[in-house]
Amino acid sequence: SGRAAGSSNKKTEQPRRKSLGGQRRSGPGGRAARGMALYLLHEAASGYGLFEVVEKEELAGLEEGAQASITDLNRFSKIVKLKAFQPFTTAENALDNIMKVSENLVHDDLVAFVKANLPKAKSMAKEGAALGVSVAPFASAIKEATGVPCQSNDTVNELLRGVRLHLHRLVKNLDGGASEKAQLGLGHSYSRAKVKFNVNRQDNMIIQAICLLDQLDKDVNTCAMRVKEWYSWHFPELQKIVADSFMFARLVQLIGARTSLANDDKLDKITEVTMDEAVSKQIIEAGRTSMGMDISEIDMLNLSEFADRVVALARYRRDLHAYLLEKMSVVAPNLGALIGEAVAARLISHAGSLVNLAKCPASTIQILGAEKALFRALKTRGNTPKYGLIFHSSFIGRAGAKNKGRISRYLSNKCAIAARIDFFSETPNSIFGEKLKEQVEERLNFYETGSTPKKNLDVMREAAKEAAALVKATDPDMEVDSDDDKKKKKSKKEKKEKKDKKRKRDSDEEADEEVAVEATPVKEKKAKKSKKSTEKPKKKKQKE
Repeated sequence: SGRAAGSSNKKTEQPRRKSLGGQRRSGPGGRAARGMALYLLHEAASGYGLFEVVEKEELAGLEEGAQASITDLNRFSKIVKLKAFQPFTTAENALDNIMKVSENLVHDDLVAFVKANLPKAKSMAKEGAALGVSVAPFASAIKEATGVPCQSNDTVNELLRGVRLHLHRLVKNLDGGASEKAQLGLGHSYSRAKVKFNVNRQDNMIIQAICLLDQLDKDVNTCAMRVKEWYSWHFPELQKIVADSFMFARLVQLIGARTSLANDDKLDKITEVTMDEAVSKQIIEAGRTSMGMDISEIDMLNLSEFADRVVALARYRRDLHAYLLEKMSVVAPNLGALIGEAVAARLISHAGSLVNLAKCPASTIQILGAEKALFRALKTRGNTPKYGLIFHSSFIGRAGAKNKGRISRYLSNKCAIAARIDFFSETPNSIFGEKLKEQVEERLNFYETGSTPKKNLDVMREAAKEAAALVKATDPDMEVDSDDDKKKKKSKKEKKEKKDKKRKRDSDEEADEEVAVEATPVKEKKAKKSKKSTEKPKKKKQKE
């Protein structure tokens, strides 16, 4: 009867709890039935905003009618209320804060704002409250800095989307276009700062230079062919005598109409261009007996102007190549010394930056530039390419047909090492690149003759010694560890490790002894029991 009474009491208690829950839902402030408080942090261009989610019942139907709840201000203002807003003091302060936010770091202003306007972290953790943040890494950074429990999920992102949409209505001082002006100003300053402090700004110069150089090669060749074709109607024999396009354009610029070759007045000037007196005499003789058509002064004027442009373009291409060599000697001297500046610049351009190239493994560098051939081979299940952009280096062309794949693998390995040395070295020099080039030469010789190359360890030690000597010569104040210092440090480490091992061994032995001491009485008891069990049958036998 007691059990029945207890069960009847439980049944009567259940509706009471439900009614209490109903009162809690309809209570003041619209607190959630779940008992969890949710706050939202919004990083605006004008300052930090903290919002409190008031009506959690609306969150249950947020997934179904999310768009209508967020876009409608009346409905959204019932769900979210402004708790606190801290504007940035100056434009510099705004940029500093937003730069930290973009890198998922927490500014001191944000820490002070969160601690001042939120309950204590322990009480929030007990109540199950949380701070909603748009990005998960930034949420973890805030949690580490302040101890406040944070969360980032789809519901939080939807609510923050509504906050961004209605921010100028929720915060009073941001109406009248103030929010848009702050966004525009901060956007300009942020972009300016990102470009100014770009790590890859030197790489960008190389990438632009090599792209322009490739474009100029195509343009100069096209324009020079056009000059040859145009001038050959007037002087067709010159094309057979002079094969170089740049020299041909300079001769067109100098000779003009072939009637000017009637005398030997231009022999010295033509010799300055051709660098060969016999060729110059041959040009003058061919001009006197040419089979070409006559050309008017206006046509010759246009042709000579076009030749001037081609010559100027070729000279600019030469100057740009010199600029590229100078840049490569600063940014990637070892990679340039290994495979040549032009090929090294193309590798950097294709990877995007020296950082990306340094991250690439040797297998990726080997086929960099041959992605189409690789995916075509994977699709058709054919042979994959052996090399990409590194084919333009002289090593692969010098290798035999059987050894091209082997030398390309070896060369890509050395390119990966050179790129990493260039990226991480503080004082740029080409010592390691020259040593790596010697190794590739020795490997080529090994494939041809079978002579054993030097060990990689010995070569790297030599290069490290030379690099240390060069650094000391250029900057005597810089501290460089010599081999003796490294050996001393190594011996100290080994001694320390031996001492630690000895201590561990002694502690293990002591622990084993203690275990053995504890185990001896148990063993003695077992031995006594076994003795008693053996003695009993003996006594029985004696009685019998």
